[in-house]
Amino acid sequence: MSSDTSPGPPRLARIFAWPRLRVVLIASVLWGLPLSLVFVSPTWSVLARTISIGLVALFVFGLLEQWPRQLPLWVARWALQVLGVAVSVPLAVSMYYLATSEAGVLPFSEGGTRLTGFAVLTVTGLLFAPWIAMSALLRQRDESVRHQALAFERERGRLERAALDARLHLLQAQVRPHFLFNTLANVRELVESRSPQAPAVLDSLIAYLRAAVPRLDESAIALGQELELVRAYLDLMQMRMPDRLQFSIEAGKECRSLRCPPMTLMTLVENAVRHGIDPSEEGGRIEISVQERDDVCRVQVRDTGVGVQPQGLTSGTGLSNLRERLRLAFGDTATLRLAEQQPHGLVAELKFPAQRSPA
Repeated sequence: MSSDTSPGPPRLARIFAWPRLRVVLIASVLWGLPLSLVFVSPTWSVLARTISIGLVALFVFGLLEQWPRQLPLWVARWALQVLGVAVSVPLAVSMYYLATSEAGVLPFSEGGTRLTGFAVLTVTGLLFAPWIAMSALLRQRDESVRHQALAFERERGRLERAALDARLHLLQAQVRPHFLFNTLANVRELVESRSPQAPAVLDSLIAYLRAAVPRLDESAIALGQELELVRAYLDLMQMRMPDRLQFSIEAGKECRSLRCPPMTLMTLVENAVRHGIDPSEEGGRIEISVQERDDVCRVQVRDTGVGVQPQGLTSGTGLSNLRERLRLAFGDTATLRLAEQQPHGLVAELKFPAQRSPA
């Protein structure tokens, strides 16, 4: 037997569902076989009695499971089901003996072997049927608890993913003004200095922003798209200081389909320009390399600028924002390390799991 937690209109399909019907048939056979050793009736006759009684008890169990739909607060449905099964056993035994009594034969209640059989079936039925009902209810309760726990875990996972997505979008919203304001400040310097390059730089910036801004709202982009944005940004910066900035980008074709949060490489490159190359009178060179090995993407951004100490960068908005976005996207599997290089400059090394973009 099993039990549903939400009673509804009585339905025979639910009452005699195969899993519970199978349990009742097995229990009835196991109940009837030992009795057939002491009864004078054939084994099939004893099994017919026990199976009939078991089916009646199952019907009462399932009926009370669904009806009445509303019970007083002081009445527990499980208790009503167990009591119903206990009452149904002597009633079912009585109905069976009355239905099988032959004409002209003394009623089983007036003595004889039939009364003994009635008593044995009733007593043994009362010993086993309520306990089987109780075990079914306990098993159903355990299943209900497991299902509720699984549903809770699924709901918690959904809410956690929603919270992470909201957090990630918030961080990306912080990246947008941070990057745009820095870039516009560079254009303003050109305008204030009346540089003839200002119109060309502004045109390049407009074209760049048209491609870059829509991608900021995405939770992840292909690394190839990120590299295109980095190249466009460095082209802009090279137009602003053509004699002080050189750069190179090395990335295999297999790396371009990997996924990463938007502005991942851009944050590292922008820091290299602002904190390394721009403060240096001689300028410098930025080298970007992207490699994939053992399902790990390894990104390095090297600059030969003034060489800022690592602790001077980790507290900035850009890098702290990047660390948080990497944690939300990859958990603890992503790492970002900053170190000085000789004779001067800085190297930023980023590692994260190699996840492919869908084809």
